[in-house]
Amino acid sequence: MKTSTDFEIFLAAPPGLEMVLADEIRLKGFKRPRIVPGGVTIRGGWPEVWRANLWIRGASRVLARLTSFHVRHLAQLDDLACAVDWASVLRPDVPVFVEAHCSGSRLYHSGAVSERIGRAIHKTLGAPLAESDAAEVVTVMARIDKDVCTLSLDTSGALLHRRGFKQAVNKAPMRETMAALFLMRCGFTGNEAVVDPMCGSGTFILEAAEMSARLNPGRGRSFAFQHLATYDAERWEMMRGVKSTRDGGAMCFGYDRDAGAVRMAGENAKRAGVSDSVHFAQQPVSALEPPTEKPGLVIVNPPYGARIGEAEALIPLYRSFGRIMRERFSGWRVGMVSAVPRLAHETGLPFVAPEAPIPHGGLRVSLFRTDPLA
Repeated sequence: MKTSTDFEIFLAAPPGLEMVLADEIRLKGFKRPRIVPGGVTIRGGWPEVWRANLWIRGASRVLARLTSFHVRHLAQLDDLACAVDWASVLRPDVPVFVEAHCSGSRLYHSGAVSERIGRAIHKTLGAPLAESDAAEVVTVMARIDKDVCTLSLDTSGALLHRRGFKQAVNKAPMRETMAALFLMRCGFTGNEAVVDPMCGSGTFILEAAEMSARLNPGRGRSFAFQHLATYDAERWEMMRGVKSTRDGGAMCFGYDRDAGAVRMAGENAKRAGVSDSVHFAQQPVSALEPPTEKPGLVIVNPPYGARIGEAEALIPLYRSFGRIMRERFSGWRVGMVSAVPRLAHETGLPFVAPEAPIPHGGLRVSLFRTDPLA
């Protein structure tokens, strides 16, 4: 696979947001995106793997498919795993961690599968085996489904929502990757103002500001592919050094009643290099006014009320937010993330039909969105 320029690359997404991710991948110029459960596949070579990690906002990780084969017993797995050309992609001096998942197959013990594949890698390549997917470790992912084993390399390492800038977070933050996908689902392309009246540590606003400035989401971090035998440091530095930023993008506005959250958001914006295109301020939802004459997007991830009875106490907040949107934000679109549909509908906003709920932080949330308000 070292010299191959046409293998399958899998970009993972939260179930239910695969279509949004496919649209982003297509817009970024990647060829033949195909939606599959849990993500999108494309075809390409190692430069496409590097670009996907650097450019794509909505993917949580990027996997390079190595090979697939039928396997029904452990002795057969030993032989087939030893036949893989590990030296073409792995380095003998970099520790390897093998993660296995089995379903509907005669080989059902994931621990035994990972042990046998790890043994094959060490035997044929000499690479040390790691006990976890820590930093400076390359992860080989084995999936056995209906007696078909698919071997992939995790080329990302730390999940891609970890952009490298957001050190300060508040309680229950939304992952940057999901925030970016929700912004795209609301039709945001970087050409309009964005307002988050309950911004917390600023995830929506920072993602919107970076999208508006055309900043690559992976510009401030390292990746697992830098520890592979296929890595070309000089070529990667040239790729990462290409600037696609634009000046004069739309301003993004974040507000929160918590002074600490506003301070954290400002610090995160400074680290991300978008301080000039964002504005954070401490204020309650009741004080919210349109910050620009031209309508844009209001997007919010309000509290849901995780325990029984808490949702009832939040009804006044949702009703107040809906009233302010209807009375003051004519022409603006609204996006709201909520795990409690009843609370979202308490706003009285004319939401279009929501998509299926999406897993998030142990809950299942839905994006409720409107067309431009009358």
